[in-house]
Amino acid sequence: MPETPHQQPDLLAEVVRSDFVEGWHRGSVVALSADGSELWRIGDPDRPIFPRSSNKPIQAVGMLRAGLDLDGELLALACASHSGEPFQIDGVRRILAAAGLDETALQTPPDYPVDEQEKLAFIRAGHPPSSIAMNCSGKHAAMLATCVANGWPLETYRAPDHPLQKSLHDTVADIAGEQIAAVGIDGCGAPLFALTLTGLARAFARMATAPSGSTEARVATAIRAHPHWLGGTRRDVSALIAAVPGIIAKDGAEAVYAAALPDGRSIALKVDDGGQRARSPVMVAALGRLGVDVSGLDDFATAPLLGGGRRVGEIRPVI
Repeated sequence: MPETPHQQPDLLAEVVRSDFVEGWHRGSVVALSADGSELWRIGDPDRPIFPRSSNKPIQAVGMLRAGLDLDGELLALACASHSGEPFQIDGVRRILAAAGLDETALQTPPDYPVDEQEKLAFIRAGHPPSSIAMNCSGKHAAMLATCVANGWPLETYRAPDHPLQKSLHDTVADIAGEQIAAVGIDGCGAPLFALTLTGLARAFARMATAPSGSTEARVATAIRAHPHWLGGTRRDVSALIAAVPGIIAKDGAEAVYAAALPDGRSIALKVDDGGQRARSPVMVAALGRLGVDVSGLDDFATAPLLGGGRRVGEIRPVI
């Protein structure tokens, strides 16, 4: 049976060096109104993608539904692609310890912190790559704690047919309001659930507007209150949450980004070539197109290009 044809990705950003356009980033964006209807689109937001780590807040909702007992900064850390800063690594240990576990239970692949400063400090201190330093260790610690709460096997918690992963699959589909298009394996080894950008935006809107006390609202509250636990002290996603009142947001690998405002308006985007350097400028521009005050995000409205150690150009959005 032939595949359903999809629209081609559209131009999202251009690469300008010394006033000469030397390249482009293409992709798709969708913006939804507070009532869930589509405000505008670029490219093909109906084509399923792997949202990568942008799925983490939705998966955290699933873990709460399954009995995970977390709130505050540790719940934000369960949603995180953390920078590997000491307070975050300590937080992962706290999640594990509360479940009677230690870092040897983690099945994240050994890695260095994703933040370059933290990586250098880690190496200077003589630390080898480790599972707890890997940016998904907060999510994995929360997955293990959820398994302990339910008496589920720990050794196979990453398996797609594990009760935990089946539960998260159903939660992601429920909150996104669509069927999971595909199941893959993420960079951390855990199952990954494909959605359309429209479904991803819808899921973030539902978390951002959920009634107080609900599992969705608990996740949104943790993200808003603890943005540096979600990303890091030098991360663009943390700066975005801190700068825009009431917003929730999560970045993902392959240049995925999703955000929702407290009134329910939401955005999801993917840069088709996976170019992370274009992700933040496009999100800032998309929020500006929604009428959001993005004056506090000037550092992320473009991405610098260097020549001879100085800025000679930029990646700038064209949406």
